[in-house]
Amino acid sequence: MMIDLRQSRGQGVRPQGREGLTPCPRLLSRVAVHFVRAVGLFFVVASTAACNETAGSAGSSGNRLVEQTFASMGTELRLTAWTTDEAGAVDAFKEIIQEFDRLEGLLSNWRENSDVQRLNAAAGKHPVPVGTDFRDIVRTARQVSEWTGGKFDVTFGVMAGLWKFDYQNKDGTVPEHSEVVRRRSLINYRDLEVNEDAGTAFLRREGMVVNLGGIGKGYAVDRARDILRKRGFHDFMIQFGGDMYAAGHHNDRPWRLGIQDPRGPADRIFAAMDVSESTFSTSGDYERFFIKDGRRYHHILDPATGEPTQGCRSVTIMTDSATVADGLSTGVFILGPKAGMALIQRLPGVEGVIVSAKNEVLVSKGLEGRLALLSTPTDAP
Repeated sequence: MMIDLRQSRGQGVRPQGREGLTPCPRLLSRVAVHFVRAVGLFFVVASTAACNETAGSAGSSGNRLVEQTFASMGTELRLTAWTTDEAGAVDAFKEIIQEFDRLEGLLSNWRENSDVQRLNAAAGKHPVPVGTDFRDIVRTARQVSEWTGGKFDVTFGVMAGLWKFDYQNKDGTVPEHSEVVRRRSLINYRDLEVNEDAGTAFLRREGMVVNLGGIGKGYAVDRARDILRKRGFHDFMIQFGGDMYAAGHHNDRPWRLGIQDPRGPADRIFAAMDVSESTFSTSGDYERFFIKDGRRYHHILDPATGEPTQGCRSVTIMTDSATVADGLSTGVFILGPKAGMALIQRLPGVEGVIVSAKNEVLVSKGLEGRLALLSTPTDAP
């Protein structure tokens, strides 16, 4: 989604609803500001282009904003580079999408013969060989599980299909409690064993299911970042669902991050900040959900109960590893606002913003003075 905004130095970005959109010819400085949305996060991308110019337009330095969008792992991947080497950027983007396809083939629950599928099929029976990518992700996942007291757990996959939140199967029904209890007994990250020397993984109990959907996209973003840096790019942005990485600048300005209002219109942000050399991940209860009898049921399940957690509306994590941020945003969301923010404050190099179920906004100390709160988030069930 792209929306023209007016930007004023020192005042942050003022979000506007559809009724407040400013037609491009009326922008006083003729700066085209594109409001680009991913899940829970927005980036504001400005260029000194005419109104009908988008990706590939040139700035005063000779750099160009090169942007391409792909479909990968069931979501949108948007790659942006601010560079003089447009052809080189396009080649780098091709390498990234090839790498994402390779990772999906290893980490998907649905790809035949993937590491994850073979592991799940052998649960309770025998170890299976797995690649370094799988072992790297699981090592980080286990660390996040330890930090969050098991609230983040990649063995939650056993709950798949029980709760129905996706467009193709959403039916607004709450599953039988007895089946929730049966399945949740099979969730325990400690029962996923990885033997680094042998290069194998093993699920101790039959019926256990690993799903890396809560951390794998962050790992892919880290790989994309590494590819762009290896090819000599310093100013770029990667957006992949709710996971993002911003490096350097564009048009001599930092990238501008906006955090979505979890109960407002899809194009409304309530906070913004300038960012560079950081990764971000947002988990929220507003993308995949249904409301029944006045209660919101959503896809972020507490491993302890097997049911949607109720303490937060959104959590945004900022750190230097997209893999860590991806898993940690989910774990903090399930921990709840008080325990979640306490964890963020304890972890070095980690910052965060939480919108609680009571519509309170909690901001970590490292973001004080950097994050501009533009409005109070909309309050609704």
